Amino acid sequence: MKDKNQLSGRWVVMIAVFIATFMTSVEVTIVTTALPSIISALQGLAAQSWIMSAYLLTMAISTPVYGKLADSLGRQKIFQWGVVIFTLGSLLSGLANSIYLLIAARALQGFGAGAIMPLTFTIIADYFSFKERTRVLALNNTAWGLSALVGPMIGGFLVDNLSWHWVFFVNVPLGVLVFILIQVGYKKQKFQSQKFNVDFLGIIWLSLTLITLLIGVELLSNSWMFSIILFIIAFISLWLFINNEKQVSDPLIAPKMFANRTFFTQIATCTLLSGVLIGYQVYFPIWLQSLYRVNATKAGLVVTSSSILWLVGSFILGYLMNHFIPKKISIIAIGILIISYISLSFANLHFPIWAFYLIAMLNGFSMGTVISMNLILAQYIAPPQMVGSASSIVTLGRSLGQTVMSGVYGSIFNLVINATRGAIPFYKINDIISSNTSNIKPNPIMSNVILNGLHGIFICVSIILIISFIINLRDPLNKIVNK
Repeated sequence: MKDKNQLSGRWVVMIAVFIATFMTSVEVTIVTTALPSIISALQGLAAQSWIMSAYLLTMAISTPVYGKLADSLGRQKIFQWGVVIFTLGSLLSGLANSIYLLIAARALQGFGAGAIMPLTFTIIADYFSFKERTRVLALNNTAWGLSALVGPMIGGFLVDNLSWHWVFFVNVPLGVLVFILIQVGYKKQKFQSQKFNVDFLGIIWLSLTLITLLIGVELLSNSWMFSIILFIIAFISLWLFINNEKQVSDPLIAPKMFANRTFFTQIATCTLLSGVLIGYQVYFPIWLQSLYRVNATKAGLVVTSSSILWLVGSFILGYLMNHFIPKKISIIAIGILIISYISLSFANLHFPIWAFYLIAMLNGFSMGTVISMNLILAQYIAPPQMVGSASSIVTLGRSLGQTVMSGVYGSIFNLVINATRGAIPFYKINDIISSNTSNIKPNPIMSNVILNGLHGIFICVSIILIISFIINLRDPLNKIVNK
């Protein structure tokens, strides 16, 4: 009976983890749909980018802090604290009556998500053996895939039939449900906790590093001089953070984890591939809509096909890891992506539409395999008392990869267009890119200017993939990991 109760409790917790994963991941896709209505209602065009950036920024800053707290104080307390903060932030976002109050509430949401996202992975590691973990992570990944598929539809329905406020209110009952399920089903896991001596200097230097880095990227295309100053501050802060972590007895992020080259490989790979991920998610639809004049729904199916194949890749990961050396899996997957993106870097205006769907599916399958494997291997390598910190570092890498490269791609796109547009006014090119009507036909000159900008982005993506390929090639782990 005891074993039966433990089994049922374990799956109650997994339901809570599944809902929490859906709740935090759908927050991005559902809000994107509502952005035009929010901007119009709150007169917030000038500050609209911060609706997303505030959420990502506070999530990135808080993630490693929560990971350390979870290893020291226990998973349940920190996870439930994150759920409460996220739910409160959702409620306040829905109640906001100005763009600045909404940005502040979104920042609060991010502080909650910073605890929820890495701890879902940590709780799975606590409850399931290494062999079971690939299957359970694949199951949990369906929550992410589901959010990518239904998020825009839910957001559109709520905006059309209720109001944009309900895009945030919808997460409130989900947050309450997750809190209750964890309270009822979670049983304290046996792990060697350590006394947490607050690394205040580490928190300060890490926060300053991330804040200046992300704001610098955000402002790169508007004020590059100010961005350079912020990047210099970020570099100095990072140097001070690393020195501090080497000296304190209880560091926020233990440097000794990065001394393991395989652990470093996993963090670097998931960060770089997450940067690739945001590239095709944003710029494949732009290519199809601005150059091929397909409608938004058809262009959006590119991302949908990728999400489906991501789930397929994560589900067969267990089989692959039982039969192949991890770095060989990564090298083959990344090698296929390099070939795909190099072809895009030199594609002309007659590049077939079906090829975008094929490349997107290869992206989804490859990243669903490799990024899921990065998390599993990072947890496998980390000492048991540092599994929470390892999970939070993976999550931080994924967040930073997407956030930083989003700004970098935007800057590359604008710079290349400005360098090649000649006498064509920038606003005319902007109208072509942002237009959602198929009857506007840009002339070949403007099409080639846009194509040049897209080439610049995918050349950058190809370079990132080559760096990731080399890093994995040098991974010293040369055995099958299946225990």
